[in-house]
Amino acid sequence: MSNPGADSSLTIAVVYPDLLGTYGDGGNGLVLARRASWRGVGVRLVQANSGRPLPTADIYCIGGGEDGPGITAAKALRAEGTLQRAADNGAVVLGVCAGFQLLGHSFPDSADRSHAGLELLDVTTHKGTGRRAVGDLVAVPTPSAPRRAADQPLPPLIGFENHSGVTTVGPEARPVAQVVTGVGNGGGDGTEGAWSGRVFGTYLHGPVLARNTSLADLLLGWALSTSDGPVALEPLDDTDELALRGERMAAVERSGRSRVVRWFRGLRP
Repeated sequence: MSNPGADSSLTIAVVYPDLLGTYGDGGNGLVLARRASWRGVGVRLVQANSGRPLPTADIYCIGGGEDGPGITAAKALRAEGTLQRAADNGAVVLGVCAGFQLLGHSFPDSADRSHAGLELLDVTTHKGTGRRAVGDLVAVPTPSAPRRAADQPLPPLIGFENHSGVTTVGPEARPVAQVVTGVGNGGGDGTEGAWSGRVFGTYLHGPVLARNTSLADLLLGWALSTSDGPVALEPLDDTDELALRGERMAAVERSGRSRVVRWFRGLRP
C-alpha cells in the first residue's frame, strides 16, 4: 500500500452544520481529518455554516436534519452552485440521511410535498406510508459497491437510522449495500444508500465514519487519488474503532437478531 505522505493536503468541509447537524454527523468530518493527519497528510477542517459562501474543498460532508432546515439547505446550495461544480470537478461528497436525500433529484417535507434536490445522485425520495425507520441498520455491500482497492471490498456497514423517507435508486447510480437488519432505502428491494463517481449517500448515522473506518478510508483514497487511480492508504491501528463495532454488534445480538450475527461471524470489521 502507498502512503500519501506529508506533501499531500486536504480540505474537508462540513456543510451547513448549523442546519444539518441534528444527529452528530459533523463527526464524519473530524474522523476524516484525524485519519488523514495520522498518515502525515496536512488537513484543514472547515465548519461551513449557512449564510456564507461554501469553501472550495476536497471532501464535503453533509449531515442529517429536520425538514425545514433541509429545505433551506437545498435551496441555498442549489442557488450558489459551488457544491455541484466541485462534484463535477472530482470532489468527494458524503451525504447522510437528509444529506443523502438532498443529493438526489427531489425529496419530501413532512406533508410529502416534493422539493428540488441537487441532482448529484440519481435518486428520488418520497415520504413513506409505514412506520418511521428507527433503529440499528446493518447492511452488506453489494458486488457493485465501491472498493478501497481491487482486492479490498468494503466490510459490512453498521449504523443507526432515523427517517421516514423512501429512496429509489435510478439507473445512473448504484446501491451501496443490501440490508440485513433495518430499513435502509425502504423501496422494497432491501437496498441501503447509493453512490456514483465520488458521491456517496447513506442513511447510516453513528457517525457513519466512526463506526465504519474502512468507508472513511475509501473516501480519503478518492480524495487523494492521482492519475493512476485512488490511493491505497497504509492501515491504522483501529483497535478502539473495532471495539465500537463489536459493542454495537453485541447489542444487535442481545436484541435476538440472530440472522445479523450469522452474517457477521467470521467477517473482519
